[in-house]
Amino acid sequence: MSTKKVPQRQCIGCGEMKNKKEMIRILKTPEGEFTLDATGRKNGRGAYLCPSVECFRNAVKGKGLERSFKMAIPKEVYETLEKEMEHLE
Repeated sequence: MSTKKVPQRQCIGCGEMKNKKEMIRILKTPEGEFTLDATGRKNGRGAYLCPSVECFRNAVKGKGLERSFKMAIPKEVYETLEKEMEHLE
């Protein structure tokens, strides 16, 4: 029997490869809004983060989100995403 391949994604905060289901997806919708996608199935461009505020802060500091989405991200977006991350912990 062959084993099923588990999808892996890289955290934009710490750079570790982890299982897709263990991570949180930050989504940029086609309308240009940024949200957290807990299901990982919504339409749009996504970037993955470990479920910790520390990794989120590393991604902000290292401009990981800006590199993933290839655009400048307003400070308000970072603030709302950080509040959403704190609610998940």
